Amino acid sequence: MIDDDPQILRAMRINLAAHGYHVAVAADGASGIRAASAQPPDVVILDLGLPDVDGVDVVSGLRGWTTVPILVLSGRADSAQKVRALDSGADDYITKPFDIAELLARVRVAARRGHGGDAESVFRIGSSVVDLAARTVTRAGEQVRLTKTEWQLLEILLRNPGRLVSQRQLLHQVWGPRYDRETNYLRQYLAQLRRKLEDNPSRPVHLLTEPGMGYRYRP
Repeated sequence: MIDDDPQILRAMRINLAAHGYHVAVAADGASGIRAASAQPPDVVILDLGLPDVDGVDVVSGLRGWTTVPILVLSGRADSAQKVRALDSGADDYITKPFDIAELLARVRVAARRGHGGDAESVFRIGSSVVDLAARTVTRAGEQVRLTKTEWQLLEILLRNPGRLVSQRQLLHQVWGPRYDRETNYLRQYLAQLRRKLEDNPSRPVHLLTEPGMGYRYRP
């Protein structure tokens, strides 16, 4: 965990240790990167407001040599900062003040991803069963047809369970690098996926929107 607030470091170390995690802490970006290099972690929890270097630069620095899940825990609440962190390679973003139970859940998801949890091919979305390997969707025993674009979007989200996937990342991966602002495409296609897959499309449980930032598949 990389954070310059000693009280948060102490509280997080106690809470995470109580749930079976071994926690190494660092009070600035440079020492955090050195610690991660010396003993590669399963998950990095990172504040953006560090005394020596911006946390986004720490994300970029880590991404230069590791795919370790990075969970940003920051007081910066504006969407632009969140998108910048996600586009730099962060896997998730939680705003301070935060709920410890939610943070622990996000850490569990990130740890599973770091140990190959994204290799499975069968996923459940309510009463829908999605098999990415077979490219099939069944709901109440009936086949559900998805368009090519719906499949592309769904696969990206399912391959990143629990992770917040930014709007830009989705646009670039599905439509190409020239697409940055066409967020209406995402709203339209995610609405279609919810109508086909969610039990209650108006109150989705699994295909979630993070306003102004992106989308998340919640297992």
